[in-house]
Amino acid sequence: MEAVAEPRRVQTLVDAGISRLPSRYIQPLELRPDPRRCGIDVGGIPVIDLSLSAGDPVPAIACASRDWGAFQVVNHGVSSRLLEEMKSVGSSFFSSPMEAKLRFACDPRSPASEGYGSRMLSNDDGVLDWRDYFDHHTLPVSRRNPSRWPDFPTNYSIKDTILEYSDGIKKLAQTLLHMISQSVGLPPSYIEDAVGEVYQNITVSYYPPCPQPELALGLQSHSDMGAITLLIQDDVPGLEVLKDDEWAVVHPLSGAIVVILSDQTEVITNGQYKSAVHRAIVNDHRPRLSVAAFYDPSKTRKIYPAPQLVTKNSPRKYREVLYGDYVSSWYSKGPEGKRNIDALLI
Repeated sequence: MEAVAEPRRVQTLVDAGISRLPSRYIQPLELRPDPRRCGIDVGGIPVIDLSLSAGDPVPAIACASRDWGAFQVVNHGVSSRLLEEMKSVGSSFFSSPMEAKLRFACDPRSPASEGYGSRMLSNDDGVLDWRDYFDHHTLPVSRRNPSRWPDFPTNYSIKDTILEYSDGIKKLAQTLLHMISQSVGLPPSYIEDAVGEVYQNITVSYYPPCPQPELALGLQSHSDMGAITLLIQDDVPGLEVLKDDEWAVVHPLSGAIVVILSDQTEVITNGQYKSAVHRAIVNDHRPRLSVAAFYDPSKTRKIYPAPQLVTKNSPRKYREVLYGDYVSSWYSKGPEGKRNIDALLI
């Protein structure tokens, strides 16, 4: 196999003081952020309070999952201290010297490999996102390889922040999947059982200032592959969710966690709920940071619609899929909105 050339990190381009966007980062005209829509607010995604005093959140989760495929949760049980520490250690990594960060570079032949990278897809001829990232493989425990995790700065602690965050966000994902299962009339553990042994990645994404943000995307339009994604962001807007052919800004909300339904949950619910198409835009003056925790099946897991949700009035909509095959297709063909899950439609 020929070696794949690793593109320069976006941070190195910014540090070099470029004033024009390199051609590899220029999105096709139809995919670029529309400057005529900038500043137009089509309504933010729902915010759901999970505290006991707020009442039963399941009806609100059902509505948000059906209409948006995404929502924000507050009073979710993950401490504000831990959320801030997770963002802080990520920010500290990206502010470290380049030679130190490159010690943990991803394998350029495998964009899903653990470590510090920029390129997301297997093919080497596509448009690149204006983003650098660090991907941690955190669950199951057998996937953890601490030698692939930074040993700097001193507060980037394997034993403390990353692992505490991994455990806390897993518990929240399980709670939310139980509520989502209940909301469609399934046993609480149904989606969790369908997913099986969870594969969790925690990805810190860094979006540097962009000299021509109207031509680029920090992360191109896509829906996530797995079951559910839980994301935190700093105070710089950039995450957008597609609803009714309009891009809605997910406004940063202190202490909130963004919940994004992913493709396998759409399959399991037989399309009652949809995976959210989302993207990240960039700006020319402020960097942005987000942390996404992906809750996915193992690659040997077969996913299919829950039989209880297949009826005469709601026939089966999706073919069974081996999750490993789905991942391979996603990384080889590219996301392009929801074309990967659309390929499973019967």
